Amino acid sequence: MRFRPCIDIHNGAVKQIVGGSLKDEADSAKDNFVSELKADFYADMYKKSGITGGHIIILNKWDSQYYDADLAQAKLALNTYPNGLQIGGGITADNAKEFLDMGASHVIVTSYVFKDGKVNYDNLMSLVDAVGKERLVLDLSCRKRDDKYYIVTDRWQNYTDEVLCADTLDKLSKYCSEYLIHAVDVEGKAQGIEEELVQILADWGKIPMTYAGGVGSFYDLQRLKELGKDKLDVTIGSALDIFGGNMIYEEVISFLK
Repeated sequence: MRFRPCIDIHNGAVKQIVGGSLKDEADSAKDNFVSELKADFYADMYKKSGITGGHIIILNKWDSQYYDADLAQAKLALNTYPNGLQIGGGITADNAKEFLDMGASHVIVTSYVFKDGKVNYDNLMSLVDAVGKERLVLDLSCRKRDDKYYIVTDRWQNYTDEVLCADTLDKLSKYCSEYLIHAVDVEGKAQGIEEELVQILADWGKIPMTYAGGVGSFYDLQRLKELGKDKLDVTIGSALDIFGGNMIYEEVISFLK
C-alpha cells in the first residue's frame, strides 16, 4: 500500500473540504482547512519525499469565476514536480493533452465519461485516443444508496446509474491504467473508512487503485491495509498535519514504507 498525496484546489486556494458539501451554486463547500501556502509548496514537499502518483484535483467547474485561479495553482504544482503528479477536474478529450504538456503524469476523469447517468463510450474512446490508456485514470468516486455504491459525477453532486461492482470495474479497466475512488460520504471527515467499499475493491484488485475517504488515524490505515489485502493505495487529506490534522506527514510515510 503506497501513500498517494493530494492537492485539492477550490476557489483559488489549496483546501481540504467535506466532500459531500461541495456545490456549484455560489462555489460553496464546507472547509476543513484553507492553506495560506500555494500548491507548489506541497508539490515540492512530495517531490523531496520521493512520492509519486499523487493527484491534483480542481474542484471548481470550468465556468466558475475561480477556475482560472485554480488552474494557476495547478500549474505551479506541475511546474514544481513535473511527471510526479496526476491532475483531475474538467478534463476532456480536447484539453487532456494540454495538462500532460503542463507536466501531469496522468489525467483523471469522471464527468466527461459519465454523461446522463451512463458511460459515454464515445467520450471515453476519444480520451484514450488523445492521451492513451496508460495515462488515463478513471475517478469512480461513489456514494451509497439502497445498499449499493453508485458512481457520482459533477463534483460528486449527481448520481449515475452505474453501480461500483466487479462488472463495472472489469469493463472500464479496458480503457484506463488505474482507478481513483473517493468514498464521498466519509470524505473529509477523518472518522473512519468505508470498510464495505474497501472490500469490494480489494476483492477485485486487478489494476492499481487509490482509495480516499475517512482515514483519520493509524488504526484506519492498518484497517485499510488489512481489508484492502495490500491491493489499494491510499490518499489522506484532512487528517494530515500539513492540512491541519493530527496525523504527522513523516510518520504516515514511514508507516506505509
